[in-house]
Amino acid sequence: MPDPHDGSDRALPWLPLLTLVSAFALSQAFRSVTAMMASGLQQDFGLSAQELGAFAATFAFSFGLSQFFVGIALDFYGLRRTWLCTFPLAIFGAITSALAPNYAVLILGQILIGIGCSPAFVVCTLFIARRFPLDRFAAISGMALGMGGLGLVLTGTPLAWLIHVSSWRTGFALLAGLACVSWLLVHWQLSEGLSASHQRPQSLGHAFRGFGVLFLFPQTWGILSLALVSYASFLTLRGLWLGPLLMQRHGMSLVETGNVALVVSVVSLFSPALFGHFDPGNAERRRWILGAVFTMASIIAVMAFVPLGWVDVGGMVLLALITGSGVLQYANVRSSYGAEMAGRAMSVFTMAMFLGVAIIQSLSGFAASWSQELGYEPFAGVLVSVATLLALGATAFRLVPVKRQNL
Repeated sequence: MPDPHDGSDRALPWLPLLTLVSAFALSQAFRSVTAMMASGLQQDFGLSAQELGAFAATFAFSFGLSQFFVGIALDFYGLRRTWLCTFPLAIFGAITSALAPNYAVLILGQILIGIGCSPAFVVCTLFIARRFPLDRFAAISGMALGMGGLGLVLTGTPLAWLIHVSSWRTGFALLAGLACVSWLLVHWQLSEGLSASHQRPQSLGHAFRGFGVLFLFPQTWGILSLALVSYASFLTLRGLWLGPLLMQRHGMSLVETGNVALVVSVVSLFSPALFGHFDPGNAERRRWILGAVFTMASIIAVMAFVPLGWVDVGGMVLLALITGSGVLQYANVRSSYGAEMAGRAMSVFTMAMFLGVAIIQSLSGFAASWSQELGYEPFAGVLVSVATLLALGATAFRLVPVKRQNL
């Protein structure tokens, strides 16, 4: 096994990492297919907007709620067995979706896909933590996160063209085939390669109790408070409100809005690698995280009170750039707990991020309605609520004491 403290890049397991990144990219693709398949699904099954929304949300909920069990499995059974046994559910779910005769089976397919993809990025981060030098964790995690974003590109123009010339069922079939290739590559390349610092729990019961122990550490509450709002705030604006904001507030066309969305998406692909490369290390990382989150809250507040087109477009691009600081939060989680708790800690952090998406998106809808009732435009209410939640999350992260573990 390569020595994780060996500084030589040739001694590091880059090929196994790339195979894991391919699975993470497919996870990104699965979670973003709704936009391309929406019209076909509505036409074939007569779905209402609410039913289409439930279809899109099913992946996030099953993905997020699975993190509890994923964390236990990763620490008890290891990366290889957990991933190889879980990811086939995503393949089976994609096949089920491609063949779905009705809406209920389609939802079942989404549940299976969400569960199957649930270990994807956590396995990447733990593999990096265990097999690469600790001082390069943030940089390599940022690179992996950015490369995984290629899954979003796949579900853009390429998938749209495929669905246009065939159907949404062919889209699911393609993703199922690519997932099979990814599983075979990981099976071929990935070995467990535990470091000496990693201690396997004595039993499954011990692993379950270990989750409870996680919440006894004071830093857990600050980490989760920020995780609930940081990623969710950007995704709420990018994935839910960007179109209505630009078209209704500024009268932009659908094509112009699409161009802005493309720029924002491309910037968000590269920003994690940028922040990972300039990771300041344990001593200064928390300060960087706080600075980035408070800057995001300030930008969103300016967008709320200065309703100019260039402010909103420029603000979204800046948010896409700064949201890459999320990779520093992963590095902070890694450095805040011992190696034996890393799987559970990463999984709880990931679960908080995805559950936060559902919570923040729901609250933003209420904020939009309330703003209108008070006589203001709905987007001001959305932006103020998101900025406030970001500031509250960052404040909790700042105030909760930190007790770092010996690594």
